[in-house]
Order: sequence, then structure tokens, then C-alpha cells
Amino acid sequence: MRPFICQVHAEYNNMHKKALISFLFLLLNSYNCAARSSDLERTIQAQGQLLVESQQKISELQADVDTLRGQLEETQYQLNQTIERQKIILQQLMNGTGLSSNTNPSKEGISLPTSHAEDQPPSDLSSWTNSGNDKTDYDFIVQFINDDKQNADTIAAFQKFIKNYPKSTYLANANYWLGQLYYKEGKNDEASFYYATVVKNYPSSSKAADSLYKVGVILLDKGDKKNAKNVFQQVISKYAKDKKVVDLAKQKLASLK
Repeated sequence: MRPFICQVHAEYNNMHKKALISFLFLLLNSYNCAARSSDLERTIQAQGQLLVESQQKISELQADVDTLRGQLEETQYQLNQTIERQKIILQQLMNGTGLSSNTNPSKEGISLPTSHAEDQPPSDLSSWTNSGNDKTDYDFIVQFINDDKQNADTIAAFQKFIKNYPKSTYLANANYWLGQLYYKEGKNDEASFYYATVVKNYPSSSKAADSLYKVGVILLDKGDKKNAKNVFQQVISKYAKDKKVVDLAKQKLASLK
């Protein structure tokens, strides 16, 4: 009987050991699965975070590209505006002091330039009102400087322009054209006033040298040779870099000797 009991007891111990080993195996396997699951979750979270950061960087880069594109467009616009303005100024400089085919021979040295819009001039200026943009309005008015039929309206428009845009970069030119237009009408005192305004208020303007020269021409027209001579000498000393106007002043001085 005792050997039987011992045998049963041994089998029980073996079964208990097997059960314990199985439990430990399952527990270890469960732990490994949990660990692997945790690692997988961390990997997924890390990849998700990396994806979010990449998307943020892409969005930032896109915003930078949009900003640069806007800056490029603005720069291009400003460049085009500058080029157009320089074309107008260059044309005015090229034509502002020489004699044109329509120049009155009795008014030597003073002529009106041919504007870009002379080929297709607008029909009317009498109803013009300022647009709020000084460049737009200046470009519109300057198209009429050779239209003798609208000389009075052009004068009125430039005077209105000066009043409407007291800080415009085109004030020197507007005053210069007023001098030209008044001289064309034979109103020398009014012409001298506007020429002198350019010389006094805008001495660095591209129109200053020619304006001072025109003051001398008007003095000469009046028979005031002494003061005319002084003015021509000032042209030569103050605006030595403006060769064309200086040459004209020298010619006048030579004729006064």
C-alpha cells in the first residue's frame, strides 16, 4: 500500500511541476507579447510623430516659397514701374532742350519734346479729374504738351496736379512743363516763375539745368543781356555734368560778346 501511495505522490508532484512550468511559460510568453506590443506601439507613435513633423516642415517650406514668390512679383512690378519712369525721363531729357520742327524760330533754345503718346493722343483733357495716383495722372497730362488746341487745359491740369500731389516725385517735371507751356503762349513772366521754381525747389532734378537756361533765354528775350549772361554762367558752373545744356549756355555767352 505504501509503495502505491508514494507512486501517486510522485505523479502528483510531476503534474504540479508540469503545471507550474506551463504557467511560467504562458506568463513569460504573455510578457513577451506585451513587450512586443508596447515596442510596436512606440514605433507607430514615433513614425506618426515623424510624419507630423515632416508635414509641418513641408507646410513651412511651402509658406516660404509663397512668400518668396510674392516678393518676386512685387520686385518685378516695381522694376517695371521704374523702367517705364526712366523711359519717360529719358525721352524728356532727349527732347527737352533741342529745337523741334514746330518750334518758333524767335524763341530759340526753348521747345517742347515729342511725347510717347503723340501718335495716339487722347481726345480731351478739359474734363480730367485726378485719379489719386500721381504717376497715372502725370503720364496722362504730359501727353497733351504738344497739343496747341488744349494748351490752356494742359496748364490748368498741371496746376491742379501740383495742388493735388504736393509730395509727388513729378513736381519738378510738372513745374517745368508749366514753364514750357506759358513760354509757348508768350507769357514770359509766368514761364520764368515756374522755371525758377524748379531751380530753387528741385536743384537736383533732371530739369533743373534746362530750367535755369530757359530763365536766361527769357531774360535775353527781354533785352536784359547782363542778367542773362550771369544766368548762363551759373548754368555752366552749377550743371557742368549736363553737357547738352552747358553747350547751349556757352553758345549764348559767345553770342553776347
